[in-house]
Amino acid sequence: MVDFGVGEALEDAPAVLGGGTFGAIVNLDVLEEAHPGLHTQIMKVVVAGGSGQVGTVLARAFLARGDDVVTLTRGSGAVAGRAVTWDGALLGAWASEVDGADVIVNLAGRSVDCRYNAANRREIMDSRVQSMRAIGEAIAQAVRPPSVWLQAGTATIYAHTYDRANDEGSGVLGGGEPDVPDTWRFSIDVAKAWEGAVNLAAPEPLPNADFMRALRQAWGIRFGLPATGWMLEAGAFVMRTETELVAKSRRVVPGRLLEDGFEFHHPSWPEAADDLCSEWRARRGA
Repeated sequence: MVDFGVGEALEDAPAVLGGGTFGAIVNLDVLEEAHPGLHTQIMKVVVAGGSGQVGTVLARAFLARGDDVVTLTRGSGAVAGRAVTWDGALLGAWASEVDGADVIVNLAGRSVDCRYNAANRREIMDSRVQSMRAIGEAIAQAVRPPSVWLQAGTATIYAHTYDRANDEGSGVLGGGEPDVPDTWRFSIDVAKAWEGAVNLAAPEPLPNADFMRALRQAWGIRFGLPATGWMLEAGAFVMRTETELVAKSRRVVPGRLLEDGFEFHHPSWPEAADDLCSEWRARRGA
């Protein structure tokens, strides 16, 4: 058992393997012995904070497999799967859904698409730490706890860099870079408060200029207008967000996934962009 730093509630929870873009909390012995061929079986999957874009896509993918999907949500809107209410902080009736589940995925947390004032910073931090602690407590009291716990994270835990690729073993943690905005250090503080290290990222990262060039080529657009730093600052202020979300460079690679033999359908962005654009046109009949 690896200490995840969220208190005694996790002492009996599945062992910790991860963070990065996703923190994978997996007890490998239990997973192998109790769930051989887990990915081919019908599972009960609990998605906490699953009403957002990522949660909806993930829940729909599990539903398409035929899995039983429970979405823990604080809202009353429609969600993919069976909606169960929770507050994202305290144990409640929702905890019974964790008992007997095969997988739990926690995507809960206040959106970082905002201005990093004191109130928003506190909510960003608390919403992540509290939801994780609550799930850990639910797992600890479960008679049949889930074998897999995936905890959403952020690649912003790594240092701002343009050259060196960051994997789980050799990556450089950020927060101490000279002359960076205070908001960048805050993001690192949040990441360190609740993450481990399993990077879910494509194996061939590329600069934004190359990213946009490939997307324009895939869609058939010949040119694009660049955005300068002052344009980003002005736009972020008007949109009430932070330029860190687009200006910080996080060159992250999936070291553990590659070591374990994970195969990407689209390891490079140009071919992924071609596939996305082709699928979009096919759906729209273009």
